[in-house]
Amino acid sequence: MLRELRFESAAYRWLELGAPFRIGFDEPGLRGVHIVVEGGCELVTAEGSVVRLDAGDLVLLPRGDAHEIRSAERGGRLESGFDLAMRTPGTRLRAGGSGARTVVVCGAFVVREMHHPALLGLPHLIRVPGVDGRPPAWLAPYVSALATEAFEGEAGSDLVMARLSDALLVRALRHHGESGGGSGWLSGLRDPYVAVALRLLHEDPARPWTLASLARAVGLSRAAFAARFTERVGQPAMQYLLSLRMQRARSMLRDQRATVAAVATRVGYTSDVAFAAAFKREVGTTPGAYRRAAQADQ
Repeated sequence: MLRELRFESAAYRWLELGAPFRIGFDEPGLRGVHIVVEGGCELVTAEGSVVRLDAGDLVLLPRGDAHEIRSAERGGRLESGFDLAMRTPGTRLRAGGSGARTVVVCGAFVVREMHHPALLGLPHLIRVPGVDGRPPAWLAPYVSALATEAFEGEAGSDLVMARLSDALLVRALRHHGESGGGSGWLSGLRDPYVAVALRLLHEDPARPWTLASLARAVGLSRAAFAARFTERVGQPAMQYLLSLRMQRARSMLRDQRATVAAVATRVGYTSDVAFAAAFKREVGTTPGAYRRAAQADQ
């Protein structure tokens, strides 16, 4: 599923902040990663929720929610993290006042498949707490290497940081899945029956799956499987399959070599008319119009 989402790292910066400070992150399409190396701060979501972050903590916002990090000491004007990075050469940035110092390694990544149903199954915020002011043992090597690359900014640092952050992202998602938080496909993977169903759907979404055939494939009754899948993943199995098929269709329609009829067959429709109707109902436009718009954006 992570391969299908196509996470791609954008950039990392070493951010030295003096209290009071307020740094906003709301660039469309970017997902944020923050690692507190020294000091502490607060992360404030667009809805007003406040999460305290201390040295050693990592926080990840895989859904791309707008947020800001600020000092506990109030004051200072809100400054765009994106603008700060754009006008400052190198990877080492400074902002804020002359008060208590906080150092944060700030990163961003993009998701190429914006409408993938698995993305909707990720939490809005993942926090991995530090231990005694340091990252947990499994996270420490990634943080150390990222901090070194971001701080020193040597030739090729962006490439090194991109590869490191890919691994860090997967480990953070794995940590969250193993910790048992929330619903979604990460939660579903902890259930042996739902995990098999998810694997089957992703391996062959074009198969004429029904709730009954999926239930038989995993060894449960229809009612038991339906309740279990919805409870673990947060949506019914057939709705998840429909979202998955439409995501695959969008990906293929961006490829000029695949005809609409071929796309319809490859995502499980025997009629391109039925596929076009389902696509318009779910996506809001026809397959042909979607393809033209996608090609115009390339």
